[in-house]
Parts: sequence; C-alpha cells; structure tokens
Amino acid sequence: MSGHNKWSKIKHKKAATDAKKSKIFGKLVRLIQTESRQAFGDTSAPNLRAAIEKAKKENMPADNIDRAVKKGVGGEGGEMESLTYEAYGPGGVAIIIVALTDNRNKAAAELKHILSKHSASLAAPGAASWAFTNKDGAWIPNQTTTLSDEDIEKLERLVDDIEENDEVQSVSTNAE
Repeated sequence: MSGHNKWSKIKHKKAATDAKKSKIFGKLVRLIQTESRQAFGDTSAPNLRAAIEKAKKENMPADNIDRAVKKGVGGEGGEMESLTYEAYGPGGVAIIIVALTDNRNKAAAELKHILSKHSASLAAPGAASWAFTNKDGAWIPNQTTTLSDEDIEKLERLVDDIEENDEVQSVSTNAE
C-alpha cells in the first residue's frame, strides 16, 4: 500500500493548491509592479490601490505586496507593459485579451499559438473592440452573440487555455 497514507494525500493536495496560488500571485505581482511604476510608488493612486485590493482579496501576503510595489518603483527587471489583443473565436464570438508582459513578441506568439490550436484567430486592433465598452479597465459587451452548445464548449476550452498563460490578466467575450 505504498503511497496511500494520509501524509501523501495532504502533500499532493497542498502542491496543487500552492501551484494555483503561485499562478494567481504571479499575475498580481506583475499588475502591482506596473501600476506602482506608473504611480511612482504612491499607494494612494487609484489604479495601484485597486491592484493592491485585488491582491488582498486573493489573500496575498502583505510583504509580497510591499516587495512588488518597491520593485515596480525601482525599475528592476524588464519594463512591463499592458497590451490588449483582439481575437475571434468559435461561432464568431469577439474576444478581448489583456496581457501584462515585458516581451510583447513572446506574448503575441504564445497567444497566436493558443488561438490557432483552438481554430480561433488574432484580429487587427479595433476589429473586435467595437463589440465592447471599456469601463475602468473592464471590457463590457455592447451586444452578445448566441452560440451553439458545441461552440460554447470550444470557447470555454479556449478561454481556459488563454487564462493559463502567465502574462494574461483578463479575457472578455461577448458570448451570451
């Protein structure tokens, strides 16, 4: 009965939850660093404060938040930039992808690969954004597209794969 004791179950469960937390924390650290750089470390700036609140909601430790703010001000590492990609997915649904990266070529290549794997395509700037309104950084659909059950499943798999990418901050669709 090797490997069937209580400790191994706890260890594997903890490893899985730690991996999920690490992925979320990594995205939040990038966001805080970028906002900190733009606000020059002023934690009362609205965007930085919102990023910090988002991190606190995910139970990110305060010292990690402070380190991210300081690293953003110090300018250590590559310059992070926020990029918005537009795409069309299954059933002609419009997709807006917001990414935070220090290498725009790598981010674009990774997203193109994920999209092509799911028979979706990257669109030109403005090609899909017409279907959305940007309110305080959140992309809200102006109109929705009705999809078949099969297309809904394809879209869910596509969005899951896109969100797995470390550089992607958010994915918005106009699917009903």
